[in-house]
Amino acid sequence: MRGALALLLGMEPDIKVVAQVAAGDAIVDAALTHRPDVALLDIELPGMSGLDAAAILREQAPECRVLILTTFGRPGYLRRAMEAGAAGFLVKDGPVEDLAEAIRRVLTGETVIDPALAAAALSAGPNPLTARECDVLKASTDGATVADIASKLHLSESTVRNYLSSAIGKTGTRNRMEAMREARQQGWL
Repeated sequence: MRGALALLLGMEPDIKVVAQVAAGDAIVDAALTHRPDVALLDIELPGMSGLDAAAILREQAPECRVLILTTFGRPGYLRRAMEAGAAGFLVKDGPVEDLAEAIRRVLTGETVIDPALAAAALSAGPNPLTARECDVLKASTDGATVADIASKLHLSESTVRNYLSSAIGKTGTRNRMEAMREARQQGWL
């Protein structure tokens, strides 16, 4: 998909693709080496998420504008992308001409957001989970026990239970696995 997209964008007379990377942890180095005007990032990547890479680019390459292009059009992801400094957020189902136009608009300083996703984000409201509740939910993947989570996050087991209970209540779910699934679905994790 990445190669095809680069090929199509490279056919635009005013767009030059200067680098492609397969993993999120290669984004910052590639941007610092090639100095692109716009970095086109996905969210879920091996090594580092596109959202984390966007936040680092904001600090280390502030002249590089970030445009998120993803399959995961979730309001929580949009909110997190904007907080990370992204200048745009599009869902992958549009034509390449629209993407090329979005890149041009981002270059002029505009913020470009998929209209349907913007409306959904406004109606969804903010993430109800605290940063620590998110940390505890993330750490609870792969069947981690409360003791495992406590050790990993340097918390007491009772504190972990409190955070899990709070996250379960805020997500309206029955257990931590459902809470984690709901938080991921909403784009909060």
